[in-house]
Amino acid sequence: MGAVRIVGLMLAVAGGVLLFTGLKARDSLTERATELITGRNTEQTTLYVAGGGAALVGGALLALFGGGRGRR
Repeated sequence: MGAVRIVGLMLAVAGGVLLFTGLKARDSLTERATELITGRNTEQTTLYVAGGGAALVGGALLALFGGGRGRR
């Protein structure tokens, strides 16, 4: 397993943790109150969910397809 794929795997795990944290934060009492008043989630929660999802997908793609064709 190449170094690029290991970095991709680490990025996917970190993205999964961020996504999980963001989704759990959406269920908190303060987040629900903010959403009730403003109609939106807080900026921090949105960044956790969006950033975690992007890191998860990017890391998974890097782990699956990273490293190219290898040496010639």
